[in-house]
Amino acid sequence: MKPASLRFSDGVVTLRKFRRNDKYRMAEIANNMKIAVNLRDAFPYPYSLEDARKFINMCLRVKPYQVFAIEFEGEYVGNIGLHKQDDVYRKTAELGYFIGEQYWNRGITTRAVNLICEYGFRELDVIKIFSGVFSFNTASQRVLEKCGFEREAVLKSSVIKNGKIYDEYRYAKIQA
Repeated sequence: MKPASLRFSDGVVTLRKFRRNDKYRMAEIANNMKIAVNLRDAFPYPYSLEDARKFINMCLRVKPYQVFAIEFEGEYVGNIGLHKQDDVYRKTAELGYFIGEQYWNRGITTRAVNLICEYGFRELDVIKIFSGVFSFNTASQRVLEKCGFEREAVLKSSVIKNGKIYDEYRYAKIQA
């Protein structure tokens, strides 16, 4: 892994800094209700080219770098990031990600999660990475479990998505 270049790979999946022209593919991939339904409401739907431009610009300004483009077979396919917490949680980061629907069930997300965790533990000085997953998102739960995350808690009736109340499953991985 080469943190100085902010590009690292497992030989199949690469995480890299965003390029400004990723906005075109990001807008195309992210404008999908099947993706938006699994993410927080801050993720807009419909997802526009302007949404992608603003998001990439914001990510490029954050230091240390925390959100990456996921690349598969030389092509942008999604985003993954760690969001460092503060105060008494400063050794913790929250994980978030999405990939385009056409790339689901190919092991890409699992590889990306493993890569970002390695980056977080080595470069962001965190000892714990966590992710909140809506109870209906079984695919994301499986990804996290494959990557060594454990379900720490079920937050009953804690999220509202599209007018319905759901549980949130909180997964975490502790630095080995």
